Order: sequence, then structure tokens, then C-alpha cells
Amino acid sequence: MKQESYDQGAVTTADRPRGGDRSSSSKPNADQAEMMKKAEAAGTPGPAHKALEALVGDWKAEVKCWMEPGGTPQVSHATSENNWILNGRFLQQDFHGEMMGKPFNGLSLLGYDNTKQTYNSVWVSDMQTSMFVSEGRGESGNKVITLEGKASCAATGRSDVPMKTVFRIVSPDKHTFEMFDGSKGQNAKTMEITYTRQ
Repeated sequence: MKQESYDQGAVTTADRPRGGDRSSSSKPNADQAEMMKKAEAAGTPGPAHKALEALVGDWKAEVKCWMEPGGTPQVSHATSENNWILNGRFLQQDFHGEMMGKPFNGLSLLGYDNTKQTYNSVWVSDMQTSMFVSEGRGESGNKVITLEGKASCAATGRSDVPMKTVFRIVSPDKHTFEMFDGSKGQNAKTMEITYTRQ
């Protein structure tokens, strides 16, 4: 009999809301609403994203690559299509050029993290299996954006090579991209791309 009484009580207690649950139920909802409000604000594109608008469009590019800093650069030509994705949160670049005499295609995402207040970029291409991820800040009204990260070099087998990239918005119809290899010195430029609007 005791067992039956206990079983019934367990069922009844489990089905009945606890007093503690009722009194605290409004607080989590208020906290959740506040968290959602903050998340929505942090997930909304702002002025730092708007600064990237100058990079949107179709571009022709002159690419200079240096095997050694200060040497004679290899020069090639390319095209790039830059478009907003995910409702203006990220700028996607589709790059088509040549590398070492072969067709070369790359893809990048560039965005601004409202929470960390930093610009971020991811670069991939059809000549590598690694991703180059970089992060940094804008200056001069976000007309100059400097990012830093570590890259792998398939040609040499090196990994975690410190790299710096610099975007410079020269005008609505022109911008440049520079890349520096930190392992070869502070200003060892390895690449410079000049983009001109088509």
C-alpha cells in the first residue's frame, strides 16, 4: 500500500508545477528578451560594413607578385566580382586570374564583427587546401583596413607563416590590396593588386 501511495504521489508531483518554477519563470524570459535584443544589435550591419560598399562591383586587376622582397615582380591580370551576401553582412569576392601560368580562382569573405569590433577575412583558392584567416582594424575612416593572420605555403611546405594584408580604398573606382610576409621582415611585400572598376 505504501508503494502505491508513493507512486501516485510521484506522478502527481511530477505533473504539478513547482512554486519555485512559477516565481522565476518571468525572469528568464526577461533575460532572454534582453539577450535577443543584444544579439540582434550585434548581428545588424553598421557603419563599418557600409565602408566596404566601395569594394562592391566588377573589377579588373593588375597583380604583382614578388618571390623575394625588392626583386622584380611577376605581373599578371585578373578579374574580380565583389557582392554582398547574407543581407549585407559579408562581402564575397570571386577572383579569377592566373598563377605560375595556370588559371587561378579564389574566393574570399570580408566582414566586420560588431562584437569584437574587428574586420575579419577568410581566403580560399583552387591551388591550396588551407584557409587563410585574418583579423584586424580599419583606420582613416575605414579607408585603410589592415588584417593579420597565419598562412600555409604549399610551395615551401611552411605553415603558420605570419602574414599582413592591407586594403586601401583610393577612390570609388580604385582600391589596392597588399600582402606582406612577416617571416621575411616587417615590410617584405609579396603581393600587390590594383583594382580598377570595370
